[in-house]
Amino acid sequence: MSAEISIIVPVFNEESNVAPLCERLAAVARDLPPPVEVIFVNDGSRDATAERLRAQKERLPGLRIVSLSRRFGQAAAIAAGLDAAEGRAVILMDGDLQDAPEALPRFVERWRAGADIVYAIRATRREPALARLLFRLFHRLMSALSGIPIPRDAGIFGLMDRRVADVLRRMPEQHRYLPGLRAFAGFRAEGVPVDRAARADGRSRVGWRGLFRLAGDGIFSFSYVPLRIATGLGLLSAALAFGVLATVLYKKWVSGAAITGWASTMTAILFMGAIQLITLGIVGEYIGRIYDEVKRRPLYVVAERWGFEEDPPDRPA
Repeated sequence: MSAEISIIVPVFNEESNVAPLCERLAAVARDLPPPVEVIFVNDGSRDATAERLRAQKERLPGLRIVSLSRRFGQAAAIAAGLDAAEGRAVILMDGDLQDAPEALPRFVERWRAGADIVYAIRATRREPALARLLFRLFHRLMSALSGIPIPRDAGIFGLMDRRVADVLRRMPEQHRYLPGLRAFAGFRAEGVPVDRAARADGRSRVGWRGLFRLAGDGIFSFSYVPLRIATGLGLLSAALAFGVLATVLYKKWVSGAAITGWASTMTAILFMGAIQLITLGIVGEYIGRIYDEVKRRPLYVVAERWGFEEDPPDRPA
């Protein structure tokens, strides 16, 4: 029997969080329209996450596990979960207990009322002050740069109707910023304020490098503004060069004094070099993403499926 609700949870090295998360999901599942399936996507965990998940079968009857052959990243793990999900509504959430399972009935309530997308608005965040500031700045920057309206302070935590999930499955791009793809799909969307808890065990598995990479995926996938900034920097440097040239000619031909010293020359050289390198870096980000797309490699490779009765449908071309 196809599920009514599919809950997708990507996990990486979350052995200590598996049991409490499954316990809370089991309690919440009783308040959701049955049948409910919970799909954990094991993104190449190197600890005992897979074994701890299998041990939760009795506690969580709708448990299913998709284990990837190595770590492909959260976005690819979510894509694997979407390909395996059968529910009329699909819920995405993190596996570190920062996304509260107790909010799921509210998502389902708004879905039943007619919303195609229900996303969590992070009302509060229990994270270091610097992290909160950077997240806030990123969401405002995305809102300003993106060509489509992307809700602020919204991550992957939320619900999608089956037709929205199918639209996301048909998007083959390699660099996937899920809140942006979800907004691109359109449909009727509603936000639900949810407090974001502190991570239950240890520091984030993503790290600052991963967060900056995710921010880059969001900006470069949904905005041409960086290219326009590069063009603006080129025009600015050309204007400055013209101004310097005019000053030199004026002093030489009108006042008869030539500008001396190597400091001004080195400053101009370094300034122009910096502008060129910044522009090349911006263009390189777009070219690198084009290169990744034309290779047409799969988003993920499945090593094992556990708890499924049938193979999932083929991924749309």
